[in-house]
Order: sequence, then C-alpha cells, then structure tokens
Amino acid sequence: MQPHIKKMTEGSPIRLIVTFALPLMLGNMFQQLYSVVDSMVIGKTLGVSSLAALGASSWPNWIIIGMVQGLSQGISILLARCFGKGDDKELRKAFGNSIVLSGVFAAVLMVLANLLVIPVLHLLDTPQELIAPALSYLRVAFSGIIIIMAYNLLAASLRALGDSRTPLYAMIGASLVNVVLDLLFVRVFSWGIAGAAWATVAAQTFSMLVCLPAVLRINQLKTARSDFEPDRRLIRRMLILSTPMVLQNFLIAGGGMIVQSVANTFSITFIAGFTAGAKLHGVLEIATSSFGFAMTTYVAQNMGARRFDRIHSGVRSAIWAAIATACVIAAVMLLLGRTIISGFVSGTPEETAATIDVAYRYLAIMCYCLPVLYLLYVFRSSTQGLGNTFLPMVSAVAELIMRTGSALILADLIGETGLFIAEVAAWFGADFVLIASYLYTVRKVENEYNKEMEANLNGKLAG
Repeated sequence: MQPHIKKMTEGSPIRLIVTFALPLMLGNMFQQLYSVVDSMVIGKTLGVSSLAALGASSWPNWIIIGMVQGLSQGISILLARCFGKGDDKELRKAFGNSIVLSGVFAAVLMVLANLLVIPVLHLLDTPQELIAPALSYLRVAFSGIIIIMAYNLLAASLRALGDSRTPLYAMIGASLVNVVLDLLFVRVFSWGIAGAAWATVAAQTFSMLVCLPAVLRINQLKTARSDFEPDRRLIRRMLILSTPMVLQNFLIAGGGMIVQSVANTFSITFIAGFTAGAKLHGVLEIATSSFGFAMTTYVAQNMGARRFDRIHSGVRSAIWAAIATACVIAAVMLLLGRTIISGFVSGTPEETAATIDVAYRYLAIMCYCLPVLYLLYVFRSSTQGLGNTFLPMVSAVAELIMRTGSALILADLIGETGLFIAEVAAWFGADFVLIASYLYTVRKVENEYNKEMEANLNGKLAG
C-alpha cells in the first residue's frame, strides 16, 4: 500500500495547505503532549527543583534538535522540488545521498554534544544544585541523537512528497509510549529526571520505526546501491539549502540559552515557572510549525513546477488562516492557562502559587502577540520553499539580537517581565526581516524564470 503522497501543484491552494497542515497540527499536539507530560510528571513527582533542572536542560537539548531539524528541512526542500518537477531519478539519488549526509552529521553531533555539555551548563550560570540532574537528563537525551536524525529525515522526506499523515500516526504512537514510560520510569522505577529522558528516547525510536516502512513503500524513493554513492553536486545543493537552516536554529537556540542564563540568576521558583511557561510556548506553536511545514512543501513543489501564480495565492491564503488560528489558540490558552499550569507544579502552597503566577504572566504576554509568531512561520517557510535559506537565517540573527538585547537590558530595568517580553520582541524582529525577504525572493525567482523563458523563446525564433 502506497503512503498518502500528494502533489500540491494542482487543486485549491487553501484546501491543500489546510488538509496538509491539519495532520501535522494533530501530530504536533501529541508531540507537545509528551513534552508537557515530561514536565508534569517531573514537577508533580520530583518537585519544583527537578522541574527547574528540566528547564536548565531544555535549551542545550533544543539546540541539538534544532540543528537536526535544520538539516532535514533543507534536504526536504530539494526532495520536494525534485518531486514537483517529476524527476524520480534525481529524487532517488538525492534521497540516497541525504541518508549518507545525515548519518555523518548525527555521528559528529553526538560526539560534540557529549564533550561540550558540562561547559555549556556552566556557561549558562546553571545553579550548582541543578547541574547534576540536568546532566543526567542530557546524557540520556544525547544518546538518542542518531535516532532523532533518522526520524527527522524520514518524516521530512514523507512531508516533501505530500504525506503528512504518517508523521501524525508516528507522533500519536510516540506520545502514548512516552506517557506510559514516563509514569513507569519516574514514578514506579524511581529513575528520577533521567527516567523522563529514557521515555523520550524510547518514544522517538517508536516514531522512527513507524515512518521507516512508509518510506520503504514509496516507489519514488526505492533506492539502488548507486544512489548512495556520494554525488558532490547533490551534496553541495543539500548543504547550500541546509547550512543556513542549521545556523538559523543554532542562533535561535543560542538566544534562548542566553535568556535561560539570565533566568538562572533568579530564584528556583522563578526558573520552575519560567520552564512551565516555556513548555506551554510549545503548545502555542502547535499550529504555526504545521503551517510552516505545509508552506515549505507547497511552495517548493510549485517552485519545481514553476507555478508562481499558485505560490502567490497559497501564501495569501496561509496568512489569513494562520492569523485566525493564532487568535483562537490564544483565546483558549488565556482562558485555561492557569488550570493547565497547575498540573505542572507541586510543593508548598506558597511555592505553587508563585510558580503558577510566573508561568501565567509569561503565557499571557505570548498569547497577546501570537499572530506575529504565526506570520513569522508562514513567511520564513515560504521563503525557504523558494530555495532561499540565507535570508531566513538573517532573520534568526534579528531574533538573536532582539531576544538577547531585550533580556539583558529589560531584565535589569523591569525585572522578571523583561524576560517575558524578550520572546515576543524576537518575533517582531524576525517578522520585519522575513516579510521583506519573501517579497524580494519571490520577485527575484520570477524575474529569473521570465528571463530564462524569454531567452529560450528568442533561441527558438533565431533557430
């Protein structure tokens, strides 16, 4: 049975984008579920200090995941373009070379992550009492880097060919595995914070094993031994697309780590509340990253088919859909936020109340500005789908400047609230760059295509 691959070069743009994004939204919902459950089980079972330790480990862990996702997303752009063009031979060769490139990247990343984890925790001014539990979590998490790379490459390849359902099934199963193992490892076996990490690695393994047979069933990705032979031209194209995206995620994570280092100078209660708020930030992003994946695939496939009219109409539709979705999610989270946050925290009544207050203030500020974040993903992903991954990386520089500048300056001027404002300031800075980047890039590729067509026409007339 062939997986649900889909051409996005024909049919209603808004219908294609929404039907592609909806399974990803559900998948992200389940992915966030097991991230939130990690925090809830740790916070409720092990207490506020362990929740704070999880927060101290979040950004070092995210920087690895972000770099893995950057590579796989860059690869997916090339695969989607080959698929949109209908060039199956090039698609198979690109897929084979992507496996080789991803394997090397994951191996190097795993070695570097384990070598640098202790210096990074000290660099972040992690309180001494949090270093040991944070380190125990990260050592386990880093042991699964090759598995994370395999899952992300497989899921990105499926999305590139229009299949967003299989990654959904993988995330549903993985979330259930993670929830069960969280309770088993942390509450029953008493493995502490490392138990939550082992549960996550097991869940990631499950999601990879769901995606693998789906990829193997796709005729267009049935590779021969020759497809794995390094092709400098293809590897160069993959690196050109992926390197800015890896650096983009590295810069975003770097800014987050600087903010975390500032947060680590406050009380343990504040760090715990900040961690709870940050986990709900992931819930706010459930739909926006899905719109992002949908737009990368949609634009890249139509770029391969040279359907610029469909690119314009698709981006316009995605803007309105993203804004409407952001407003609905923000309203729900503002209404239910305190109830959800209370599920993260245990301790004395004073500690619990203070932690919930910190987390909700952070959540509220993000909710009020959520449409800005959703526009960020639409324009960033559309620009990347056009093949320009450099300017979105520049937007990450703008994020870094706004996030770290706001955190370092505002935290001194207005205290804790300055750290909350830093996040939304980064969104505004990135949007300013990304809207201009998209308009510049789409105009550039259209002009290049028109010149190419004109030159071909003149050549035929001259002949």
